[in-house]
This record gives sequence, structure tokens and C-alpha cells, in this order.
Amino acid sequence: MTKSVIHTDNAPAAIGTYNQAIKAGSTVYLSGQIPLVPASMEMVSDDFAEQAHQVFKNLCAVCEAAGGDINDMVKVNIFLIDLSHFATVNEIMAQYFNTPYPARAAVQVSALPKAAQIEIDGVMQLPE
Repeated sequence: MTKSVIHTDNAPAAIGTYNQAIKAGSTVYLSGQIPLVPASMEMVSDDFAEQAHQVFKNLCAVCEAAGGDINDMVKVNIFLIDLSHFATVNEIMAQYFNTPYPARAAVQVSALPKAAQIEIDGVMQLPE
């Protein structure tokens, strides 16, 4: 099975030794997205809801670059610096995903890159 790199200018460039996503067969492994605006590589704002929306927009862009869309994601991992934002994440996530929703984990962490309040990664299964 071959691996291929997924890259789009519509999502933030990698800020380390990784790619936005890797496709292996029909499975795409998406790296964590934080709320960076792709054009400026700056944080969208300090507002949690705006940060969450930006993360989902970034995920949408990477999914599209891989040949699918966000609803092809089968698993998401959500990292929050404050679990009190869990309800907000649910409300915002429902604006981007249709049912059936992907499998999901949500955990609180002590810090995220660039002082982000949220990061999401996941796995996408491309339609056949």
C-alpha cells in the first residue's frame, strides 16, 4: 500500500515535522488542526467559539484536498484546554457534521501549540 501526502493552501501549513494528512489506501489520517487562519498563520481570535469554527473549517479544507468531505470522517479526537467548553463544541460540531456522527473522544489537556484552546485530529474513510 502506498502512502501519499495531502496538502492544501486552504488549511494552515504544518508547523513541525508532519503533514496536514496522509492517505493510505482509502483511509486518510488527518493531523491535528488548531485555529490558525491559513493565509496569516495567526490565531483566529481569543474567543473559544471562533477558534472551534476555524478548526472545523481547517479540517474541511484538508478533507476536501484528500478527495472527500468532513462527513467522511469516521473518528475525531478533540483536545480542549478546558472541558467546560464541551457543550459549545457539541453545538458547533453539529453545524459541520451530518448524522451518523463520527466516533469521538474529547479530552482536557494542559496546553496546545500556539496557546490554542482546541485542537482536533481524526481519520477519514474515502467513499469508494
